[in-house]
Amino acid sequence: MRNHLVISKISAMHFFRLTYRSIMLLLALIIYIFSFASSRINIAELPTWVLTVIWCVFVFEMISRFFPSSFEGKGCEKQFAKNYIPTGKPYTKTAYVEKQNKAAFIVFLFWILLNGTFGVLYLFHIFTKEVMLLIALTYSVCDMICILFFCPFHTLIMKNKCCGTCRIYNWDYAMIFTPFLFIPSFFTWSLLGIALILMIKWEILIHLHPERFYEMTNASLSCRNCEEKLCHHKKSLQHFLSTQKENYSSILDDHLKNIIEHKNS
Repeated sequence: MRNHLVISKISAMHFFRLTYRSIMLLLALIIYIFSFASSRINIAELPTWVLTVIWCVFVFEMISRFFPSSFEGKGCEKQFAKNYIPTGKPYTKTAYVEKQNKAAFIVFLFWILLNGTFGVLYLFHIFTKEVMLLIALTYSVCDMICILFFCPFHTLIMKNKCCGTCRIYNWDYAMIFTPFLFIPSFFTWSLLGIALILMIKWEILIHLHPERFYEMTNASLSCRNCEEKLCHHKKSLQHFLSTQKENYSSILDDHLKNIIEHKNS
């Protein structure tokens, strides 16, 4: 029997991305706090080589998404013909497909509303370029948290089985760089532009080859063909949190019981 506790190379890559994205966010936050306190350093005026490194990291990540990769999971790889294993069932626009499309539209509206609010705050000079950059970097970290631990879109809106069957998996970079829409520069708009191309390509392929995107017609999306086993990370976390909650509840109950007994005595 396969040991599900062993982290696959795909999951290891996710953890690696979480690590270096968190480091980028932390460093940017430290610089921002220091600049806010001293008024001497401006995060928008970081050395060119620093911005170049950040730009290259995300451009490399996005460009690699245009091609099949053994370091990516089925969530974003199902668009490629090589990952399509017919189940023998013809694709039909079932109620599930309709529900997923509607859920995707709800996510789209929510994201536009949220970032539109940030954009208005920026245009009225309440938010600065630094804040918008920090929001984008925070999104990049949250993206990996959604994959590895908990995804509110999956739980509350999409309600699909897992990342492997996610209808909006390749929207991630477009969502990360949405705040850059309000900051015209080569650095910001080039990242957002590539992200939007990636998202548009994804949507075109869903329209042209919908059979690749659903487990009912693509056997590569079934649990037995999953190489990531990300659900085990999430279930392990949920079990840990549930256990800790029970332990703390038990400790609290015992503590309250002792207080009551002490007062009665």
